[in-house]
Amino acid sequence: MAIDKKEPPLVKGGGGVPPKMAAFYSRLFGILKFILGILLLPFVYSFTVSFIIECAKLTKTVNTYFCSGIISFLLVYLFVYEPLNLYNKGQKILEAVFRFFTPLVKVAPYLLPIYSIILFAGYFLYALFDKSPAAVNWFVFFFGFTVALHLVFSAKSLRARQNDFLKANYIFGFSFIYILNIALLAAVFSLMFSPYSFVDFCNHGFQAAKGIFFAVFRQLFVPKS
Repeated sequence: MAIDKKEPPLVKGGGGVPPKMAAFYSRLFGILKFILGILLLPFVYSFTVSFIIECAKLTKTVNTYFCSGIISFLLVYLFVYEPLNLYNKGQKILEAVFRFFTPLVKVAPYLLPIYSIILFAGYFLYALFDKSPAAVNWFVFFFGFTVALHLVFSAKSLRARQNDFLKANYIFGFSFIYILNIALLAAVFSLMFSPYSFVDFCNHGFQAAKGIFFAVFRQLFVPKS
């Protein structure tokens, strides 16, 4: 009589971390990202203020075109058409660019505003032949449009993630993306316009953030006399 031999049950994960421990580590990592996200919020505020301060050094026309680009995207997005396909195509471009460097394949599409980068490169090539104010103004307009596109859809993608414990991915991820994008924009403006100073942008941003941290620390830990 043939004896049926039962196969030993397979262990899921190939001897990896048990599901309960994996869930625990995931929650712990989520808490750490949430804390880091909260710590980034003062920098979001301080670098926004610093960017506005530096923009005040530019002409009213430049600022109007830049703000018009941002507002135009929001109007299109809210009332006309949601250009999600345009955003997804930009992500695919970045995935193709960084396909040889695996760690960046997943994060680069969220971090880098590909259409703004293409515009930056296009502007500096165009400026070799034409530096007329009208051309510069339109480049600035589309900088505002494309950066707003990238930030809105990156925020939407992060917010839509499932199992985002404490919204840690959203708070940390979008804060980091926002700071990187506004710093990139400040660097380009400093190359385009001599009154705009990237060094001053950084100094004002870090000093303002440091002031916020010190104020919170004094409020929480320094006893009032």
